Amino acid sequence: MTDISGKVYVVVGASGALGSRIAKSLAEQGATLTISGRSTETLDGLGIDGAHVVAADLREPDAARTVIAEAKAKHGRIDGVVNAAGVAAFGPVADIDDDTVDDLVLIDFLGPLRLLRAALGEIEEGGVIVGISAVLAEQPVAGMATYSAVKAAASTLYVAAAKEARRSKIRVVDVRPPHTETGLVDRAIAGDPPKMPEGLSPDTVADRVIAAITGGEREVASSDFG
Repeated sequence: MTDISGKVYVVVGASGALGSRIAKSLAEQGATLTISGRSTETLDGLGIDGAHVVAADLREPDAARTVIAEAKAKHGRIDGVVNAAGVAAFGPVADIDDDTVDDLVLIDFLGPLRLLRAALGEIEEGGVIVGISAVLAEQPVAGMATYSAVKAAASTLYVAAAKEARRSKIRVVDVRPPHTETGLVDRAIAGDPPKMPEGLSPDTVADRVIAAITGGEREVASSDFG
């Protein structure tokens, strides 16, 4: 079991529906936080007392390294990192344009890769890094081929990195939630989403992420959400 109280956590994508809930839950359980997203104003508006705010855009090459470096400088240590940042895009693979593919890769794959690389160099022994990929990594969907592929790449990254990090006694956890009602599909950077059944609530997914952190899990598949 991992005790959250008194630990330092970095939550990237903290301004989103899922990231904000994870950040608030960590704070309620006694964690000291650095929270990151694109908008300082939005992060301040979360109302998490004492949270250290670092605005950053994961499309920028140095963003992940900056977030981790500033968190370490502020708190002197990092015990956990949660990456809840992401974007969605829809459309047949034959129709999706290069600019959309670039943004998907930058935010949903290169961002996690850079954050993971930066965090592994700074996180304390016994720490945890949580990446949130998606059920699409397990079950690619027509009309979301590129989005599915990028999420699968991120999932593979986390699973393989988890094996590498064991020697350092650091847990890397890949969380693959089913469709979740975060509003992300309504803010897609391209295309229109196919008709989908009602998803899980962000509260349910956030609670499951916290359970994975405290319970010592190393992977949370879509089927583990019930």
